[in-house]
Amino acid sequence: MTTALLVTIAMAMSHGVATAQSSSLPEEAPLNPSITVLDTFGASPASFVQPGPLSLEKTTSCSLSVPDADPLPSPEGDGTTSARTHVSYLPLSNRCKFRLFLETAYSPYTFAAAALEATEAQGSGQWPHYGGGMQGWGKRFGATLANTESRRFIQGYTLSTILHQDPRYFSSPKKGFFPRAWYSATRVVITKNDRGESAFNTSEFLGALLTSALQNSYYPRQDRTLGDTMDRFSGALSSDVIGNLLREFTPDIKRLFRRHAPKNVLRIEEKLPIPAEDKL
Repeated sequence: MTTALLVTIAMAMSHGVATAQSSSLPEEAPLNPSITVLDTFGASPASFVQPGPLSLEKTTSCSLSVPDADPLPSPEGDGTTSARTHVSYLPLSNRCKFRLFLETAYSPYTFAAAALEATEAQGSGQWPHYGGGMQGWGKRFGATLANTESRRFIQGYTLSTILHQDPRYFSSPKKGFFPRAWYSATRVVITKNDRGESAFNTSEFLGALLTSALQNSYYPRQDRTLGDTMDRFSGALSSDVIGNLLREFTPDIKRLFRRHAPKNVLRIEEKLPIPAEDKL
């Protein structure tokens, strides 16, 4: 499994170099600038393409954020929305995928999350063979950070580049809590390729499996069994389902808090050096 992982990474790096040398187009040139799809959940192979006209500025800025759905009005002019939705899909270039990996890899949130996970792991007695004290906490911190960084590199950049899949999360075009929650959960299984078509999320499953196998190189020997590896694999998929749900509903939670937050809190928040998308 480790040999397969190294071969996969080498293929991705050589593929990215060849693409950068041979391409004379702009970095974010669209492969398919206009796609018309049926906005019916599960109705067609392209039904998971992000609906609504995507802003060129937002789409080409190497961002994981994608505009919300914006269905077209009905051609009958009766005030309803049409079942057909116009989509302007611009894929991420290989260079952009790598840039997104670097941004998340060096993000303060990544290190803060690893520290919290290490503290929780030590408090709950996870990985007892790492020991206690600061030395044990440091080993747990290194393990959790390695889990996150390797997963993002293998799944979010390497495999998405080789398999030509889009690592971004596209918000649900549906209304209502349960339809949106179901849509978010299924994003682990179905993604989009670089042509804007729906596809099985091979990057997700293969990335979770390879990362779970890679963890056997630095986890305690007692936690390197096949059962432990498959437990980590299923746990990674479950974690991504929860992550998709958070991405889907966090904007709603932010709007709710902002509506009821005291003005003094909002003024203090505006002065804090945090990205605009992370503010209330």
